[in-house]
Amino acid sequence: MSRPADGPTEPESVDASPVPTSSAVAVDEIDDIDLSAASPHAGKSHIDERPPTRGNGRSRVVAYALLPAMALLITSAAGYLKWQEAMLREDLAAHPQSVQAAVDGTVALLSYRSETVAKDLDSAKSRLTGKFLDSYTSLTRDVVIPGAKQKQISAKATVAAAALTSETASHAAVLLFVNQTVIVGQTAPTNTASSVRVTLDNIDGRWLISQFDPV
Repeated sequence: MSRPADGPTEPESVDASPVPTSSAVAVDEIDDIDLSAASPHAGKSHIDERPPTRGNGRSRVVAYALLPAMALLITSAAGYLKWQEAMLREDLAAHPQSVQAAVDGTVALLSYRSETVAKDLDSAKSRLTGKFLDSYTSLTRDVVIPGAKQKQISAKATVAAAALTSETASHAAVLLFVNQTVIVGQTAPTNTASSVRVTLDNIDGRWLISQFDPV
């Protein structure tokens, strides 16, 4: 009896799970990569949060210390200048003779008009004495008067404040704060401020300027 033919054999079971492709592997690997490292702003928050270096800390401390000190100095200087001006004005009233002579003489020395410069400065010489009278006469004759006439220069002086620094029966010293306005031809006026120490001698009952020193 013939052996029955074998029936169709069942195919071997095949694993249905998909074979990982290269693209799948790449995706899995990308999932494991820290993408923050590739960001152009990566780590920025960490850098900003770093504590300042010792040099930066020192510079900030110095800046914070200097700013209030500078403000205090400016305020103190302004207050001192106001106090000094007030004291000088009080001295002007308290010592009228020598101080007033210094004020009037200084205004006369530094004020003139181009049309009458020779007359103006010659008149001022009556308030001077000694070697200063000689030097002032030479300076005005050789420099100031010719220059004022040629260039049409006019000047006007005022005294903002004055203080008597020392005085005896025959000698006095006065500190003046002087403002002078100068006009050359048709140009705009220019203003200058200066301080001057004026020395005076009492001659026959008149206080005359014997020395004139910018300070």
